[in-house]
Amino acid sequence: MSELITLTVDGVEIKAAPGTSILRAALANGIYIPHLCDHPDLTSVGICRVCLVEIEGRRPTVSCMTPVEEGMVVTTASEDLDQTRKVNLELLVLNHDYNCQSCDKNSKCQLQELTRYIGLDEERIKAMRKPMLDSPIDDSNPYYIRDMDKCVLCGICVRTCDEIQGDGCIDFAYRGIKTKIAVLGDKPIIDSTCVTCGECVARCPVGALVPRNAVEPTYEVETICPFCGCGCGMVVGARGNKIVSSRAVSGSPANNGSLCVKGRFGLSFVNHPDRLTKPLIRKEGELVEASWEEAISLIADKFGQYKGDQYATIASAKCTVEDNYVMQKFTRAVMETNNIDHCARL
Repeated sequence: MSELITLTVDGVEIKAAPGTSILRAALANGIYIPHLCDHPDLTSVGICRVCLVEIEGRRPTVSCMTPVEEGMVVTTASEDLDQTRKVNLELLVLNHDYNCQSCDKNSKCQLQELTRYIGLDEERIKAMRKPMLDSPIDDSNPYYIRDMDKCVLCGICVRTCDEIQGDGCIDFAYRGIKTKIAVLGDKPIIDSTCVTCGECVARCPVGALVPRNAVEPTYEVETICPFCGCGCGMVVGARGNKIVSSRAVSGSPANNGSLCVKGRFGLSFVNHPDRLTKPLIRKEGELVEASWEEAISLIADKFGQYKGDQYATIASAKCTVEDNYVMQKFTRAVMETNNIDHCARL
């Protein structure tokens, strides 16, 4: 293991692993540097230019792109830095629809965080504000909404789709004031190669990408995704007794902070009124509710009446590999038949 590098940030001596950016090293040690386009899961690109810092003996430097060096002396706040950041922030918000009160990202928006830290001159913004592009909201996807009037062109969604999902269905399109994030042919997102994983939605720092009908949970519970046997770690948000959100557990060994479309957007079945919550047993031609003990006893009794090709098993993709192995072993060794199949193949 490489030795840690020692550097000084705002007079505080900190340590970081070789290759760590100044921004990540500072944040890991509780020193805030304003930033917008950087994300720990993605390659740094230095688009927003608000993470500038001063390094002793150098010109102002983009901290997200600069690795730490031994003995480096960094200053994160000065009169020149504050002025430069303010100008860069103005360029980000000039064409931004910042009607924050009606935005689903209100209070969780990184642009709001930057504005609170850096500050803006409202009169300057009004004087420089460009005509709104008035892009139509893309609500073609059944699970999330795209509002390009709130996009700040940080590129996080583009890099997420390319680096994490490997889909590459979105990119920067057009030029100058008309630059936007678009799919091939600037079509609705539903007509693209998007697989609706929601990874871009989870990482968007502003309100340009938000889940459809988003509801703020009152509490969250860490659990395992119920859809397949991969064991993806997820955090489920609930309001009352209803699931309203889900997100991946960062660093989970099974999914490493990612979820598929089912895990992120498909948990509504839990609260569906047609969902069975108790076993049903047929009595006198009618299905009636029963206890789990009664249902399992009935199944065990029925199994004893069948052998060989009279019996068949359909295994489940929601079970682990080990559970499915036991299922096929039971079918072959106990029920004495090879009649077993898997729902993922049917």
